[in-house]
Amino acid sequence: MSTVRVERTDDGFRAVNGRGGEITIGDSTDEAAFTPVELLLAAVGGCNIVSVEPLTAKRGHRLVRLAMDVDAEKVERNLLGPVTVTYDVEQPAGDERAEEIFKAVAHRVHERACTVSRTLAEGTSVTVDA
Repeated sequence: MSTVRVERTDDGFRAVNGRGGEITIGDSTDEAAFTPVELLLAAVGGCNIVSVEPLTAKRGHRLVRLAMDVDAEKVERNLLGPVTVTYDVEQPAGDERAEEIFKAVAHRVHERACTVSRTLAEGTSVTVDA
């Protein structure tokens, strides 16, 4: 089971995981904090990239640069439309297969391995116990 504690602090809000990692949460007026929507997009990107990088490297094609942009627009006041992941990569010089391997791995990770992307695509219920 994965659990994150979200709590109000003197300065706003924070999320803390069981290992002690924490991140500040705010609204769009708080320049130093992630909004909840930005955290969702970061979760999609993070879930994909932490699997793509080692799987590509394991196949002998470590990319020079591996980054991505994750975008979504609100289609209603409280609903996001489709999420788009756009990779920004630089292939190793002289590696003719790196692009092919990267693309295959990236698609496979998105379709099969990334829990966050799969959960969003499949839909899941969220319950509140108040």
